[in-house]
Formats: sequence, structure tokens, C-alpha cells
Amino acid sequence: MTGRVLGVDACKAGWVGIVLAGDEVAAIFAPTIAELVLLADADGVAQVVAIDIPIGLPDQGVRAADELARQAAGPRWKSVFSTPARQALRAENHATANALHREAGAKGISQQAYGLRKKIFDVDDWVRGQQRRVVEVHPELSFAAMASAPLTDRKTTWAGVERRRALLAAEGVLPAGDLGAAGHVAGVDDVLDAAAAAWSARRVLCGTAVCRPEEPEVFSDGLRCAIWT
Repeated sequence: MTGRVLGVDACKAGWVGIVLAGDEVAAIFAPTIAELVLLADADGVAQVVAIDIPIGLPDQGVRAADELARQAAGPRWKSVFSTPARQALRAENHATANALHREAGAKGISQQAYGLRKKIFDVDDWVRGQQRRVVEVHPELSFAAMASAPLTDRKTTWAGVERRRALLAAEGVLPAGDLGAAGHVAGVDDVLDAAAAAWSARRVLCGTAVCRPEEPEVFSDGLRCAIWT
């Protein structure tokens, strides 16, 4: 099956996306998820959008998707953080978020997870009005699926970057050139992660993706929660 898909990863300045359409591999950048998808849709609607950000926030406890993703990531399991409860992410500071998260039956919330709250809510607000397929992905799982085994080198090391570039090139989804705005504002690892997300988006469109858990969870927000590869 051919079609147009978008893979998305967060970067410091906003969001970086990789659009796959036939043999086209294009990079885009925008400060918000809504603006990014508008850019992706400029030459045709992206049928699937795959985003490396939690979609579906738990009311308490730990999401099954995060637990299963951590198992599948192997040596890179630390890259999969537990998604905080919604009320914890709404807190005005990390200390309060930590307390609320423990009250919700989970361990303390990391600074990294709390620091992503603005981007999490950017997607949380946007996704509710979407008719297209929008799924959550985790690039480490996407790369593991490409390699048929979890990767061992961190994505910020030379070896890690080269391994990921080789995997994307073999799948025909490696971005090339200066990448325009995306190449100027996004880190190398952000671009490679967005390309891995696009690879998983294409698998979702083709019906070959793996869903963790097999039956998505649904919390009080009504969103289907699962991680796809």
C-alpha cells in the first residue's frame, strides 16, 4: 500500500517531521503540532501521523504501553519513561507533580517527563479533533524492529547515529541534504527519530505494525493508548 504519512519527534524549538510519500522523504519543522501537520498536508493529506509523545494519559498507575515498550527496548529501556498521570502534568512545579503522581499510585515523576508537559498537552489538545489515524510511537522500538533486535548504542553517540542512519537507509526513509528549517533547528537524533516514527506510520498504514498492548487501553480522556512499531 502506498500513501502519505508523517513521523513526528519533539525538538527544543518545537516539532520536526518526516513526510513519506512514495519515494519522497521530506523534512519539515514547526513550533506546534497543528502547524507541522498543516505543512505536511500541503501536498496531500497525511493519512497516518505517528508521534513520539504520550497519547492517552493515565488517571493512576502505569500505562501498559510503557511497561511493554520498556521490555521491548532491551538495553535502551531507560529511554522509555513512565507517562505521568494527567493531574501530575497539570501541576505548576515538579515538586507538586511528584506528590500528585505518587498519590495516583505511581513512582516519582522524572524531570524529563515533567519537562515534556507542554508538548504532551499540545498533542493532547490537537488530537481530539482529528479524523485521520494518529498513533503514538517510540523510535527505539521502531529501530529495534528494523534491526530485528534492540539497539545497544545510545542515539547521541557516533556509533548510535551511524547504526540508525544505516537502518533508515536500508528502509528507504533516510533524510538527505540540509533539510531546510528542520536541518537548522533540530538535532541529528531528533531527525532520525522522526524518520523512524515515519517508518512506523507507514507500517500502520500498510497494516503490518505491532501494537503494544494488542488491545489499546482507554482512560478517562477517551483516547486509545498504545505504542505502535
